Amino acid sequence: MSLDDLTLVVRAQEGDVRAFEALARRHQAALYRTALRVTGDPAEAEDALQEALLDAWRHLDRFRGDAALSTWLYRLVTSRCVAALRRRRPVPAHDAGDDVAAADSPERSALLDLELAALGRAVQDLPDNLRVCWVLRELEGLGYGEIAEITGAGETAVRGRIHRARVQLAGVMRAWR
Repeated sequence: MSLDDLTLVVRAQEGDVRAFEALARRHQAALYRTALRVTGDPAEAEDALQEALLDAWRHLDRFRGDAALSTWLYRLVTSRCVAALRRRRPVPAHDAGDDVAAADSPERSALLDLELAALGRAVQDLPDNLRVCWVLRELEGLGYGEIAEITGAGETAVRGRIHRARVQLAGVMRAWR
């Protein structure tokens, strides 16, 4: 029987390294996926994830359980991603099409690859605050309230950022319709 996050957090706060390792293993795939989609670079995503997990371990005493642990961890990793983005210019996304089914023909497949690459570039061209909100909502499926907690912005601001990201992406992708 596996323990819930809160029980593992309490144990980790008491110094149980294995409890923290269990938490990290439980959440690392989703956190890495988010970091990769925000940064567009596998190495930067891995660095952001590792730094965020180190931050979580060092500051676990600050986690009070007011929100889900995953929300707190998303906040840590997205903060690290935004810091990485500020240190460099955006580059095309690495995995824009990882969830897409195979196309019917080689021509259709090639066209789909080009379209997904264009979408990946368009996502990377979004301003950082719009990209983070859009990725958390559209690719990670988080709610507006969770995104507000993660980003530190109000829920209305989050809704506005996601709307602006959608409008900008729709404008860029209009040529692919």
